[in-house]
Amino acid sequence: MSRIRKFIAKLIAGGWEELTQYLSSYLIKGDFEEEYLNHIPALRFLPSFNFTKPVTFFVGENGIGKSTLIEALAVSCGFNAEGGSKHMNFKTKETHSSLYKNIKVRRNIPFPSDGYFLRAESLYNLATEVDRLDKIGIWGESTGHDFLKKNYGGKSLHEQSHGESFFNLLMNRFGSNSIFFLDEPEAALSPTRQLAIITRINDLVEQNCQFIIATHSPVLTAIPYSEIIEITDEGAKITPYTETQNYIVTKTFLENPSKMMRLLLEDS
Repeated sequence: MSRIRKFIAKLIAGGWEELTQYLSSYLIKGDFEEEYLNHIPALRFLPSFNFTKPVTFFVGENGIGKSTLIEALAVSCGFNAEGGSKHMNFKTKETHSSLYKNIKVRRNIPFPSDGYFLRAESLYNLATEVDRLDKIGIWGESTGHDFLKKNYGGKSLHEQSHGESFFNLLMNRFGSNSIFFLDEPEAALSPTRQLAIITRINDLVEQNCQFIIATHSPVLTAIPYSEIIEITDEGAKITPYTETQNYIVTKTFLENPSKMMRLLLEDS
């Protein structure tokens, strides 16, 4: 049975909810071009994965491979390695890995109408490209040269703080029926703004959106209908929120910061 016929069959059977997972799975196969990829835990312990929730979190220590995996998935789905929508093809410096060549992604029908790859480390480059497109009037005179800026908070991202840029992008540019790849979005956001982003993610999920997020935030990962995959040097597994290392460490610290400080500073 073709994918189209499966799609129709699911609609008839009332299986629409499954179809909101635009990216349903990935499979890593073949030999890597770069040797270092063989030593990344996220790739070694997660050679394949099935996405079953509208929001999926990859969590783990620095260097575990979360961002490398998110980047490869985004590129495999047609997004620019430095971030942005599928229509942004700018390139400042090639620092992304060749992992996308080894990843086979499976996507459901209907395909998303839009999407975005947002990464903290290359937001400056993205802001520069947004200004360039706005200046040349990429959307034509009928829509006005301020179309892009209106979608990014009403003014150039360079005229906003790092946190404001992130926040306004999520609040204004993200829309319904879309897939979003977010790499450590909390890096620029205060705890209060992270709570606001949770409500925005919830609104977008209700509008048939899918999120795949790499994060260290014990705030964002509290979203109840999400799935958290915790990656360590020993393996990777789906982990309940209160059993993640991010939650345990943060909770322990906040319950008795004075004791934690004494223990930390006594050993220094």
